[in-house]
Amino acid sequence: SRNNPHKKVLSFAPTFPSSSLLITRLRLVLLRILLRGGKKETSAMAPLRRAASAAAVLLALTGLFLLVLSPADAATAAVEGGELRMKQSDGGYSYNSTLAHILVEYASAVYTSDLTSLLKWTCPRCEGHTKGFQMIEIIVDVEKCLQAFVGVAPDPRSIIIAFRGTQEHSASNWIEDLFWKQLDVTYPGMPDAMVHHGFYSAYYNTTLRHEILKSVQWAWKTYGRLPINVVGHSMGGALASFCALDLSVKWGSHKVQLITFGQPRVGNPAFAEYFNEQVPRTIRVTHENDIVPHLPPYFYYLGEWTYHHFAREVWLRETIVGNVVTRNETVCDCSGEDPTCSRSVYGRSVADHLEYYGVNLHADSRGTCQFVIGASNSAYGDILQFDGTIILSRYPQKRYPVESI
Repeated sequence: SRNNPHKKVLSFAPTFPSSSLLITRLRLVLLRILLRGGKKETSAMAPLRRAASAAAVLLALTGLFLLVLSPADAATAAVEGGELRMKQSDGGYSYNSTLAHILVEYASAVYTSDLTSLLKWTCPRCEGHTKGFQMIEIIVDVEKCLQAFVGVAPDPRSIIIAFRGTQEHSASNWIEDLFWKQLDVTYPGMPDAMVHHGFYSAYYNTTLRHEILKSVQWAWKTYGRLPINVVGHSMGGALASFCALDLSVKWGSHKVQLITFGQPRVGNPAFAEYFNEQVPRTIRVTHENDIVPHLPPYFYYLGEWTYHHFAREVWLRETIVGNVVTRNETVCDCSGEDPTCSRSVYGRSVADHLEYYGVNLHADSRGTCQFVIGASNSAYGDILQFDGTIILSRYPQKRYPVESI
């Protein structure tokens, strides 16, 4: 629970099941996934069944790979893999539950498609703990269906950068695609750090980065050198991670704090270790059986060729004893892949992915990527449209090359 001290796991002693036991376990997993006790399947469940089937195939291949390894070879692969080589240090940073409950509301608000109400902070999601927030800029990449905003919050007094995740109607397809994403880009300046180009390009190779850096500098000139809180859910959590890393390398980790909700893995163990060093003020929240934090899959015996979460995870889970429901917030170890947290369950739930701390994290409406801009935006300075991008800004827009920021 939130009162428990941080768990410190300094080493792992992996054990490897016999071939027959491993096969039995794989059979049970396949049966649980593919035969759901006679539950009636709806059309909406079909994409999820395909995703689960893909997971079953991966599990089977995993079993075959392990079976051809001798125990000594498997142990060597594990020790050389990501889980055991991570540095077990969190730099003294701790989880703040109150802050998480506030920041999740910004991760929810960024899903608002009515850009006028979002700009003026009058949307239905712009209440509660976020009251008094001052929007600086909203950036929308219509072609890639990306959305982010930058503004200044009264409590905690800081710059807020929020990234939207995948539209709800396409979440199932996106989740299915996560099974097959490859580590295919070397992170600049880190030869061993690999990431997926889709996650990387969505932040670094779109208008988002350019506008966010520009808005942060404008905010610092206007409000002083405020700290920065970067938030995001799902795919937005992946973008928020790259943004926080970018800002930390550029302006120092003491200025940047990251909290994500239900984000996927974005890089390999070398990237995760580099990330932990550069962005130590990081919390990665997971919820119950949310499927997305389990993807892309993690295989410790593949060493640097597997995806690996960075630290530190906080796992939200409910326990029910009789009529008493207890909401637990478990602070996990600083390995990034704590086997006693979300990895201890089968992550198969989309419903758990769409709600964190009781807050809905999905788009206002289903359908294609749609945005609404009202007739009156006189409260703010500029509306700029170019190259499939919409920018609503509080300050006059000028185009600068990214290199000059």
